[in-house]
Amino acid sequence: MKIIAIIPARGGRKAIKKKNLRILKKKPLIYWSIKSAKESDLVDDFFLSTEDNKIKNVALKYGCKVIDRPKHLSKDSSKTIDVIKHAIKITRADVIVCMQPTSPKRPKGIVDLCIKEYLKNKVDTLATGRIIYNYEWGKYNNLARQKIKGWFWDDGNIYILRARNILKNKWVGKKLYKYHLEKKYNLVEIDDLEDFNIIDKLFYF
Repeated sequence: MKIIAIIPARGGRKAIKKKNLRILKKKPLIYWSIKSAKESDLVDDFFLSTEDNKIKNVALKYGCKVIDRPKHLSKDSSKTIDVIKHAIKITRADVIVCMQPTSPKRPKGIVDLCIKEYLKNKVDTLATGRIIYNYEWGKYNNLARQKIKGWFWDDGNIYILRARNILKNKWVGKKLYKYHLEKKYNLVEIDDLEDFNIIDKLFYF
């Protein structure tokens, strides 16, 4: 079984210009995902997928291989599943560990911990996240939080995906595994400048 880590990091971003290269704790944002991938003993290789030459050069500088992503997979409307599908065709991976740069805060060794759980439980898809107890205001009549069942929120830190499902345009398979992380690792995903500033000021790496 060939396990490959993929970091999707395109150059075109509207909310934060050149977000994937923006400095976080004295390092470009993509560095933190590359660092987590490099710590793994169980991935056979790891790559960053991008269409941007500046991002490509920074990734290479930090010892990460690069997949040159086609322009048609680098638009605002482009889907991650199509980017992963492109990576599978190039790497011939059986399993993909997808690590989004916009979720840079990860526990040390988390990649291998997730892979071990994925293999041990013989699942099709694994995602990291935590239980969210929020609900839309106005839907309930002042319901006590303790009575809310909650739902699992996938935080973007790590997805482990079966290649055969991705190639069939299925993001998840039949057997799912929810890997719970502490809130301190996924307080926010970086979608805009405010998220970036929160992580930069509150988090230690």
